[in-house]
Amino acid sequence: MSANTWTVDFWLDPACPLTRRTARWLTSMAADVPLQVHWRVMSLSLLYEDEGDSRDGSGERRAWPRDPALVAAAVQDGHGHAALGDFYDALWTGQDGTEQEGIGSIADALRRCALPAELADGVSAGRDTALRSSHSDGVGRLAGRAGSPILSLTAPYGRRETILGPLLDAIPAPADAVTLWKATVLLAGIPGFREIRR
Repeated sequence: MSANTWTVDFWLDPACPLTRRTARWLTSMAADVPLQVHWRVMSLSLLYEDEGDSRDGSGERRAWPRDPALVAAAVQDGHGHAALGDFYDALWTGQDGTEQEGIGSIADALRRCALPAELADGVSAGRDTALRSSHSDGVGRLAGRAGSPILSLTAPYGRRETILGPLLDAIPAPADAVTLWKATVLLAGIPGFREIRR
């Protein structure tokens, strides 16, 4: 790992399309920004379980599925953060690697990642505990409102800031992707900075 490498702990709800765009933005910069990403699972279903549903990026009320997050928690817990990243990519891409509009088959994503098929089986207490633990770790790092994704950014010199987002409607062009990264890091490092909305 380079001395200039940033570490990004990236908490994701695997079913959230806004989160997927942020993940694709982050990984698109691999050639330009030295990053090490640790994929971690959270759940919008857990976040809003007291309300029963939440507002998605369009402002509409939406119920969030928990099964993808439970399977993702089992992948993370049993096979590590890199395996979670591979599973997440497989969940959002077709057999030929093209991006899909929504998540695909959990069983197919597991198969394509050479992960055990039984990870797709039902809910267990252990799986729920693993999800809640990872979820709480991410949400607990934010001072304000939580959602998905949560990014905990650790600079090469050790300073860490945790943010919600950025949330994207589209993947930025390469030059804009790097500019957005620099702006995100700059804003996250300003004491007292809370939120920008458009």
